[in-house]
Amino acid sequence: MEKLKSLIPEDLLQTVRSSSVDDLLSSSSSSLLRLFLGLPQFHRVVSELSDPGLGCCGKNEETSLDLKRRGNLCFRSHDFDDALRFYSKALRVAPPHAIDGDKSLLASLFLNRANVLHNLGLVEESLRDCHRALRIDPYYAKAWYRRGKLNTVLGNYKDASLDITVSMSLESSPVGLKQLQNELKAIPVNNKTSKNHDEYHPSSNAGVDYLPRVQSEVKLRCVSTKEKGRGMVSECDIEQASVIHVEEPFSVVISKNCRETHCHFCLNELPDDSVPCPSCSIPVYCSESCQIRSGGMLSTNKMDKHHNFQNLPDDIVEHITGVTSVDKYYSETESIQEHQHECRGANWSAVLPSDAVLAGRVIMKLINQGKATMDLSNLQEILELSHSYSEMSPESKLELHLLSIVLIWCLSKSCCPDLLICEASVTQTIILLSQIKVNSIAVVRMKSSGDSFQCIPSGNVSAKEPIQSLEQIRVGQAIYKSGSLFNHSCKPNIHLYFLSRGLVMRTTEFVPMGCPLELSYGPEVGKWDCKDRIRFLEEEYFFHCRCRGCSQINISDLVINGYCCVNTNCTGVVLDSKVATCESEKLNLFLAAPKSLDRHFQVSEKVYADVGEVASSLLTKPRGSFHIEPEICLKCGSRCDVEKSHVEVNKAWNHLRRVDELMNSGHANVSMLSDCLRSIAVLRTSLHVYNKDIADAEDKVAQACYLAGELRGAREHCEASIKILKRLYEDEHVVIGNEMVKLASIQLASGDSSAAWDTTKILSQIFSKYYGSHAQTLFCYLPCFKQEAVRL
Repeated sequence: MEKLKSLIPEDLLQTVRSSSVDDLLSSSSSSLLRLFLGLPQFHRVVSELSDPGLGCCGKNEETSLDLKRRGNLCFRSHDFDDALRFYSKALRVAPPHAIDGDKSLLASLFLNRANVLHNLGLVEESLRDCHRALRIDPYYAKAWYRRGKLNTVLGNYKDASLDITVSMSLESSPVGLKQLQNELKAIPVNNKTSKNHDEYHPSSNAGVDYLPRVQSEVKLRCVSTKEKGRGMVSECDIEQASVIHVEEPFSVVISKNCRETHCHFCLNELPDDSVPCPSCSIPVYCSESCQIRSGGMLSTNKMDKHHNFQNLPDDIVEHITGVTSVDKYYSETESIQEHQHECRGANWSAVLPSDAVLAGRVIMKLINQGKATMDLSNLQEILELSHSYSEMSPESKLELHLLSIVLIWCLSKSCCPDLLICEASVTQTIILLSQIKVNSIAVVRMKSSGDSFQCIPSGNVSAKEPIQSLEQIRVGQAIYKSGSLFNHSCKPNIHLYFLSRGLVMRTTEFVPMGCPLELSYGPEVGKWDCKDRIRFLEEEYFFHCRCRGCSQINISDLVINGYCCVNTNCTGVVLDSKVATCESEKLNLFLAAPKSLDRHFQVSEKVYADVGEVASSLLTKPRGSFHIEPEICLKCGSRCDVEKSHVEVNKAWNHLRRVDELMNSGHANVSMLSDCLRSIAVLRTSLHVYNKDIADAEDKVAQACYLAGELRGAREHCEASIKILKRLYEDEHVVIGNEMVKLASIQLASGDSSAAWDTTKILSQIFSKYYGSHAQTLFCYLPCFKQEAVRL
């Protein structure tokens, strides 16, 4: 995009950067489009993106053969992990009709990978690759043989016998035939129906086309207010943990950082036998079902009359047809075709930002459905999404103009020649991109700290393994048209999560009739202080938050970045100037608001007690405007040198970051514990006891203790971190559940099964509040924890 920016005259740059929505419709987009269409430099840039002949995302037989050779070398040296990697890469770039020797290149690659997977003990994955090889080449004797061996291991003896029989019919050498006959005799006789292992299904129901039902008594209504625009409210009392909304995405795109690790359709983690797109080298899928739903065609080869099959019994022929047929995939799978327009080998969908790729999918979906005109002039009225184009920064406006022109050009030249490259289509795409900016929802997964979550047997702590923990991974970006109607609150009363691509919303507290139903757009009380939340929401979503978290006083916003009083016996908090200014504005707004305005603005007795513990002076102020003094204790009035404390805190954190680097590099040792303990002592003497920095530091020290084998210290520091987080959030917030995963893993490692059992029950209760019955499947370690605690 920088090349294109350099081509724009300064006066036009200023016009674009200062444009409003009305300017879009009258001048800025048309002027920029006319300029670019007349520049050879522009045509060179967009040709590199839109011309499949110049792209690097197509299939390449030479590259595939080279990767196959490298995989063969690794296989022969028993380096099965690298062999798996090379064969999978080769599959992604192998042309569907390429031949290697006398066999299909694709079929031979699938069989080679099946052999690797078998050697790695991944029997079901190996079986699925055999199935794929045979679907491409029904006369592949080695694939039938391998399938027979795998079915024998899995106890599918009937299928195994049929597979070996088919292999015998294709075998021409007497020695080979004799071997197969012996293999057939060794298979136990069993006519039970075999379990189908030919299709991948993730262990959690996140990979199944299933979303929970909203209870019939749950009623929601869309309302519009001056302060927040459209939003959703309850029309009835709704109990905690109730499902209030489920929705499949209107359109979705995978995050670029997850392209190699997650399915490009369902967004679940890829299995070891991932399925490539048959037409380009970009996407990979967890299964044939996802491949078809995304718009791809399965690689197949129709079975012709073959002399070796002519004299086989009917049940054998039926078995061959059943294994090699693809009809069941198409009959059972609805095709959404969201990737099909990108599947031509051009570079644009791999190069452009995710927002632009998502916009392309929205446009092509509406065109394919016959809803959008070819100049896209009716795009806004179809989508009915809000936007904040006029509030965007000048550079963001310029970026949207450039992306829109490039996207429309690429769509028109690479897949949709009827799409007009004109002022209307560019203008509507600019607005669409601004709608995606404020309406798209990040699709996330919770990932454990290791590749796979396993309970650690008592006392068996590896110096290389960190404490088991959870992190949130952004795997995709999606438009949920109804989901976008739910407004934000920094103290939300609903929680959203994902089953595959499907959105699920649950209440996290009792919601009375008429109450707004609000989720967090990212910032929450307890995560950031009020000033940082407000700044983020203004920069990213273009509104000034006045939710209950940002309009009423709470202990979290006071202490999260607060300093301690110089009086060691005082529990009061000291604020720096920026936090003091923000909290002053909040408190003045709260005091000026009518007490009957809204139940959310009533400060409960617990909040008064919490605030009184750290800032009792705020509760004794008379009505009227006043200013919170920075560097003054809000309880006893003592003065604190915040600047000096800030310097000491930075020094302590520099030490902790170096320790963190040592732990991440695997060079943890006992001596680093003393550095950690000295640093955390400095933090405790400078920061308020509930400051989040101390919680983060306690967490790091717990990790250091754990790696050094000091399990008692690890447990104490982990518990100290959780204690602080409970004051910042609440006892049953999902963040507390995530932290308790760490605590339970420490307790199990130290052999304290009773404590681990108690912790597991608490975190299970928290996760049930946020995820309902899906907690057991989304967090597979919950049963693991329980089983290990019972075993111990």
